[in-house]
Amino acid sequence: QVQLVESGGGLVQAGGSLRLSCTASGITFSTYTMGWYRQAPGKQRELVATISAAGSTNYADSVKGRFTISSDNAKNTVYLQMNSLKPEDTAVYYCNAWRRAYYMPDDYWGRGTQVTVSS
Repeated sequence: QVQLVESGGGLVQAGGSLRLSCTASGITFSTYTMGWYRQAPGKQRELVATISAAGSTNYADSVKGRFTISSDNAKNTVYLQMNSLKPEDTAVYYCNAWRRAYYMPDDYWGRGTQVTVSS
């Protein structure tokens, strides 16, 4: 059974920092592209950052220079370091594991962790 468990969310003032973690079980972690997505109230879920199995990273323009994604294959964990947080970063943050497969991609989601940035 695949599980992605996020942690590290919370309430922080604008300009502050948070570090999100997502620990995966039930998958061969090192073969997946891991990602962080977020969904604010009334908005669609959007990509925040991804890190491929090869270690390549990709960021949404809105978080470049402020957020850093990293992973630790030994711990089956992906991290999102969020600095210089803004009120518009307020959202539920979801962890995703994705890899190409023969018929359909293997695509798994965590339940999310709330991040609230006060002004």
